[in-house]
Order: sequence, then C-alpha cells, then structure tokens
Amino acid sequence: MSSLLRSLRRPSALSFLRRPFATVVETSSLPDTPEVPVASSSTSTTSSAIAISPRARLPFHVDQVEKPARPTEIDMSAVTGQWGPYTQRTGVIARKRGMMALWDENGRRWPVTVLQLDNCQVIRHDPPTEHTTLHELQIGSSDRPDKTTPKSLRGHFQRAGTPNKYKMYSFRVTPDALLPVGTEITAAHYVPGQYVDVIANSIGKGFQGVMKRHGFRGGPASHGSTKHHRKGGSYGQHQDPGRIIPGRKMPGRMGGTRTTTHNLLVHKIDLALNLVYVRGAVPGFDDAFIRVRDAKKKVTYKAQAAFIRGKDKEEWLGEGVNGLPCPAGTREMAQGWPDVLEWPGPQARVVEGKKK
Repeated sequence: MSSLLRSLRRPSALSFLRRPFATVVETSSLPDTPEVPVASSSTSTTSSAIAISPRARLPFHVDQVEKPARPTEIDMSAVTGQWGPYTQRTGVIARKRGMMALWDENGRRWPVTVLQLDNCQVIRHDPPTEHTTLHELQIGSSDRPDKTTPKSLRGHFQRAGTPNKYKMYSFRVTPDALLPVGTEITAAHYVPGQYVDVIANSIGKGFQGVMKRHGFRGGPASHGSTKHHRKGGSYGQHQDPGRIIPGRKMPGRMGGTRTTTHNLLVHKIDLALNLVYVRGAVPGFDDAFIRVRDAKKKVTYKAQAAFIRGKDKEEWLGEGVNGLPCPAGTREMAQGWPDVLEWPGPQARVVEGKKK
C-alpha cells in the first residue's frame, strides 16, 4: 500500500488527469446557431455529433463574438440633460473650510460642515475600455502657480486649456453625464435636500492605546488595580495556540486612513461663494481636499428601487427633491437662480386625506 501511495505522488502518475478530453453532444440538443468552427478532438465522431472541448461547452467561443468599437469622440448631441435613476454623475473635489451651526425654520440647530468648490474643472476625458461602458472624467481643483507645478503636469494642463491644479481625481460617469474638457462645476451641482458621500483621509492621531483607538473601558480604577487602568487585558492564550489570533484589537497607529462617510444631507448651497453646507462631520483637517459624490445608498440605489417599483418621479429621491442637475451644475445652468438655496425641511405628503 505504501509503494502505491508513493507512486501516485509522482507527477507522471497523475498526468492522465491533465490530458484534453472531448464531450460528445447530439446536434439535436443544441440550439439553432450559425456555423462556427469549434475545437477538434482526436476522438472520431459520426456526422450526427459534434466534439466540443471543455473550455467551449457552448457552440461558440466568447473570443469569436464581435465586440463593439470603442468611441473616439464625445458625441455631445447624445447628451439629453435629463437625470434618471441609472445616471451616474461625476463627483467633485472640494476644500473643507470648517464647521458651523445652522437653524431650520422650526428653530432646530444643525451642525454643518462647509465645503467650497475652488475652481473645479474637467481636465481630461477617457472613453470606456473593453471591460466597462462607463467614461472617466478627470476633475481638478484649486489653481496652482507655475512656479510650484512640475513641468510634466504643466503640459498636461496646457493640452486641456485649463489652469494648473493642486489636486486631481477621476470619476466614472454614464454617457448621459459627459462633460467637455474645461467645464467648471459649481455648487449648483448639488441640490439642497439630497444626500452625498464624502471621501477623505482622516486626521492622524499617532500611536494610541486601546481605550482611545477601540473604545475599551480599561481596567478597574481601584480595589487592587496596579498600573492596569488603561491596558487591554489578556491578548491570547498560552501554549495552545501559542500565538496572537489575527485581527486582535491592540494599541497602534490611529487615523490617517481613507474614510468614507455616507448619507450626509445637503442643507444649503451658496452659489456666490461656491459653498456646499452638509450636515454632520466630514473626515479630514481644515483646508483638506474632499471628494464629494452622489450618495450610493440614498440616491442611486434608492432611486433605482423606486423606479423598479413603478413609483412617480417625485418619489425617487424623497426629501422634496424631484431631480438632479444633469450632466452637471455649471454656471450657465445656474444663471437666474438665487444666490442662496436652503433645504426647507421634510414636506408632509397628503395621500387620500392622511398625512404620510
């Protein structure tokens, strides 16, 4: 028995498992498809059977299907300017200016974070690749002098015809949300009452203990506790397993990581100063670059679910928001708007004599 097991461990003994084999399928069981050459096999078959390799169990190979050609130019005539549940708009790069308080019409106090869009422009457009149907728009923010801009980046901005920028990031958009290079995006891109996601690096706190980093309660403050007030307690066992289990919460570096805060309400926008007031805290220090996008959960997924259920357009987003500026909130689109727009609060809808 031992000699048999040793012989099976040799690669030559299992070579028969790697040999190509053929699967014979009757032609009557296959759907009507055009004649496409398939992989041949050493097994002889009759005229009423086709030999198909394991990789091509379908009557054709995926590589033989014609792929759509990649677009080389932006067809702006195809842009409808109508926002829909499956529209993916571009995000923006804003500067965090600090926090303040605002009061609504009911006298309730709301803490808000002030974000400013500092000359946010489209720098480059990348057409979709063979793996996706989404376009990519590179967005730049905050003008930068030539003295501090590398030469390689200067040529990049000169080709785009825009001033030098401090920060750039690419956002994926659908064809109905395309923007030409050089377009400036203002605070009108967001509507008071909609939800947004903000992405930034959190403030670094340095090396911290378990009480500050993970919220441990620590040891007893008295009754025999000696130099064990802020320690984490036991971290593992003795000889079995004889190691620390991965993922154990221990002291270490805190903060300074990419953080995404979901579902922040846009309370107010100021078109004169390009300010967006969002409720709640935003990660990052003051004057940090913040990426702002439409909320995935309370805008994209919520609108798609409402559309599938057959609800009216006014009920896709809720909070009194009927739609979003599409393809983006530009200065031309915001002409004639008031300088300051504020969310009036939730509106009670009357359905068959009952408030809902």
